[in-house]
Amino acid sequence: MAVGRGSHKLEKLLKKGAEASLYRTEWFGDEVIRKARILKTFRQLNLDIKLRESRTRREALFLREAKRAGITTPLVYFVDLIKAEIIMQFIPGRSLKEIIESDDEDISLKWCTEVGRYVARLHKVDMIHGDLTTSNFVISHDKLVMMDFGLSFYSQRLEDRAIDIHLLNMVVQSAHNNYAENIMHAVLQGYQEIASKSNSLRLLERIKVVERRGRYKRVE
Repeated sequence: MAVGRGSHKLEKLLKKGAEASLYRTEWFGDEVIRKARILKTFRQLNLDIKLRESRTRREALFLREAKRAGITTPLVYFVDLIKAEIIMQFIPGRSLKEIIESDDEDISLKWCTEVGRYVARLHKVDMIHGDLTTSNFVISHDKLVMMDFGLSFYSQRLEDRAIDIHLLNMVVQSAHNNYAENIMHAVLQGYQEIASKSNSLRLLERIKVVERRGRYKRVE
């Protein structure tokens, strides 16, 4: 993607996940995020290197392509495939999760509607986010920013789009149970503003199928 790199100074670990760690650091004098994919010692070394390289390349690609689809995402400054690292723009602000938990409901629902618009824009270009949570959206300078495309993939399947929304619904039910119905209503309202009416109705029907299937499996 780019050549040349700056030194990491005064790094602060922000999040340690199963696949990658996020660090807040400096890049040529700018505050940035360094996302580093973790070496998995249980995998054969060459396989692990190839997997981390391909997933790093893929995530950088999705960050760029989502921006082309009209979605605000962090800028990618540098990709190091050997180290499986991405240096990206640091986004100051508050997560949607924090806003839902602490702010006026009308303000929260405004941003949830924008979430629906963002997801519809992704789906229109056959992109599935794969990890839609209220923690993966940040409001910065009165703009919604979509984060973390580490599990994203391309698909034209209605099933995958429905699962994308269904997983968000599960997160909302768990993290924001008191407002879950209103939140998902706002998300779907925003989605329908971007997607065609027929596509939105087909998606809603498939989401119901996915939900029923999930309830059946839990009962089993």
